[in-house]
Amino acid sequence: MAEVRVPKVPKKENTWGFRIVASLLAPVLRLLFNIKTEGIEKLPKGGYILVGNHLSYLDPLAFAYSVYLHMKRAPHYLAKEGLFRVPVLGWLLPKVGQIPVYRSGRGNEEPMRAAKEFLKAGQVVVIFPEGTLTRDPDLWPMRGKTGAVRLAIELGLPIVPAAHWGVEKVLANYTKKFRPNPFHTVRVKIGDPIYFEKQDAKNLTTEQLNKMTGEVMHKIAALVGELRAQTPPEKLWDPAQQGQSEIGNFRKKK
Repeated sequence: MAEVRVPKVPKKENTWGFRIVASLLAPVLRLLFNIKTEGIEKLPKGGYILVGNHLSYLDPLAFAYSVYLHMKRAPHYLAKEGLFRVPVLGWLLPKVGQIPVYRSGRGNEEPMRAAKEFLKAGQVVVIFPEGTLTRDPDLWPMRGKTGAVRLAIELGLPIVPAAHWGVEKVLANYTKKFRPNPFHTVRVKIGDPIYFEKQDAKNLTTEQLNKMTGEVMHKIAALVGELRAQTPPEKLWDPAQQGQSEIGNFRKKK
């Protein structure tokens, strides 16, 4: 299978291509839901890694709307490479700075290098650390993967935790129940930036990286709890411990 294209860092963050795509998509997304963002004053300047919970297949679009129109930054996602093989979409995604990642079978050295280059250039990379839609029965964030923490440690850049709630009412978790409503509010809440000491992540053990990632995921869960006016669980859902697959639609009947 041929490699998918990895984007190059543009000289300017908000390129003409990005502006054109945003101007076309924003009105369409506004017909699906009404995004409200709070905590914008907490955002740092320059490059940072924005991490959030993953509820619905619409999450990347909802977050992109918030990042671009409310946070005034151009979001660059680490997205599954399958999307880059879809006709037209696969051509467009690299044009607007989206980065393909492989879930299994191949290394991600080149995608991670691209993500580092975007961050070094002072831009924003968006990651859903869970790596897939949450499998938690109550839709709380799951345990996360360590990629975002590794990037933050190696580059000495902050991780900004964020949470959203409400998009699952428009497109439910792991289903095709699509209910667009321009009057339905999807809330995005930004937390305080998290700073880790800059160092070579290779010097850290898996246990240390998992612990740091757990701290980030609990910050996200706390923000989700504030949006839901509920207390998040102390222990994050782990698909492996529940006998669930790491990828794919686990609700689909075989």
